[in-house]
Amino acid sequence: MKESSRKGEGKQSFIAEARREQMFEAAIQTLDEIGYVHASLAQIAKRAGISTALISYHFADKSDLMNHLLIRLLERSTSYILDRVQMESTARDKLNAFITASLAYQGTHPAHNTALLEIIFNARTPDNVPYYKLGDDDEEDHIRNALLQILRDGQENGEFGAFHAEVAATLIQGAIAEYMLTNTAITKKVDLETYSSELIGLVEKIALHPKPLPVE
Repeated sequence: MKESSRKGEGKQSFIAEARREQMFEAAIQTLDEIGYVHASLAQIAKRAGISTALISYHFADKSDLMNHLLIRLLERSTSYILDRVQMESTARDKLNAFITASLAYQGTHPAHNTALLEIIFNARTPDNVPYYKLGDDDEEDHIRNALLQILRDGQENGEFGAFHAEVAATLIQGAIAEYMLTNTAITKKVDLETYSSELIGLVEKIALHPKPLPVE
């Protein structure tokens, strides 16, 4: 293959990826403004300033676009969280960073959070199964596995006491997920920074001063 040909293909690939990113951002804006049910390709194209036909060139239909967007949103939030976790050295600091980053991402990317929830609670598989009833996907498993690793590492090196890591991980992720549901009683009463600080404090009480496990 000639060098000029390879450069041409690389340029085309870059342009195509940039165009897809433009569509993703328009889709996020659309989901944030009018929700999944009313988010048509025409509405997304309008916000992107492109034709509906151009979107159809890159994605088969609305479901295909939303599936790819869901993956992209999960990848972004995962990278945001784990990048901050990896900056810390102790299990305790990693755990605090995990909680802080998970909640902070919601605060700094509210439209992304809304788009994610709109897809999860409204999109359906070809078999008409709502996404929220499906099992965890790879990105969610990756996040949970990272959290479990932090908890278990802390137990092994003596930073944390004895507790069931799976239960603790479920408690932490459940508390984080609850705050993602905007306009709930807790989000109206407690700001994100306070919620994050209080959650860290409660988790540290469990991790640093746990009850002994029952003798089997």
